[in-house]
Amino acid sequence: MGIKCGIVGLPNVGKSTLFNALSGARAEAANFPFCTIEPNVGIVPVPDARLTTLAGLVNPAKVTPTFIEIVDIAGLVKGASEGKGRGNAFLAHIREVDLVLHIVRCFEDDNVMHVDGSVDALRDIRVIEDELLIKDLETIERREHKLTTQAKSGDRAVREELEFVTGLREFIEEGNKASRYPVEGTGHESVYRELFLLTAKPVLYVCNVVEAELPDGAGNEEVKRVRGHAAEDASDVIVVCAKIESEIAELEEGEKRLFLEELGIESSGLDKLIRAAYERLGLITFFTCGPKEARAWTIKAGTKAPGAAGVIHTDFERGFIRAETIKYSDFVECGSEHAAREAGKMRAEGRDYVVEDGDVMLFRFNV
Repeated sequence: MGIKCGIVGLPNVGKSTLFNALSGARAEAANFPFCTIEPNVGIVPVPDARLTTLAGLVNPAKVTPTFIEIVDIAGLVKGASEGKGRGNAFLAHIREVDLVLHIVRCFEDDNVMHVDGSVDALRDIRVIEDELLIKDLETIERREHKLTTQAKSGDRAVREELEFVTGLREFIEEGNKASRYPVEGTGHESVYRELFLLTAKPVLYVCNVVEAELPDGAGNEEVKRVRGHAAEDASDVIVVCAKIESEIAELEEGEKRLFLEELGIESSGLDKLIRAAYERLGLITFFTCGPKEARAWTIKAGTKAPGAAGVIHTDFERGFIRAETIKYSDFVECGSEHAAREAGKMRAEGRDYVVEDGDVMLFRFNV
């Protein structure tokens, strides 16, 4: 499975600069609002040292990482939900993503104007979140109006759904995100999902700071405020310097490591972002490894073997017989699939096996 992340934030917070650095794409970055007119899409390979190690052992003809799709959605402004700043089109793009990357400006720079004239992280966050809430209200009100008409027939199921949707509308009208609404156990979970509400999306806040405040923004009051806000929804916060990320993106792998060491940073913003995104979405990685290809695959934690096989090809899931599985650490220790098999480290697993992060797998199937 591929995951799609949408970068949002006010104009001039560093979205396009960060997008360019993350994806290697050449989105236009300029010191004025709306320089990103259509959403740019970047396909970002997920760095994973385990895949590199496996490839070094097997020496395959091809090495294929798993990928994240990142969409740079143009800067929203107050009134975006009413169409200002081409907001309607941009809000529609947010509906399609799995995770919202909310870029927040936490730095002062007289050379980069702020759309509201000053740096205030919480004000900026609320502008974006208010626009998303307004759009969600429109979506819910449309459904509520339709259900109100249908409920006149006396259908009990329709009346119950209307009651649920009305309660949701009232909750959001009070300024609450849809993600906080108690849905589990109501019997209306599918109704909630079908609304594709913007504020139901999981969020990762990305604080853009100056180089001197890396790696964690310690001492930056704006970062502290963002962390406090994020804690209300159990959301994660990472700290990056978009300017530094753009410089790192231009370097070769060896140079990147040296550059990060000089800065006293263990990992790049991209690495931090991807780890946080995987954790937020509950994702893990398994591997397939052979002479033709070593490849990483992304699945939801808790996925059983047939489901993992289906990520490779639907025929693998449909005709699933068993999965031959080696733990990553065992594969590395033994040095090859054959040696792992000989050492009794390869296990035959059936339909109920829950795939673990780092499993090296070979699927047997028949169609």
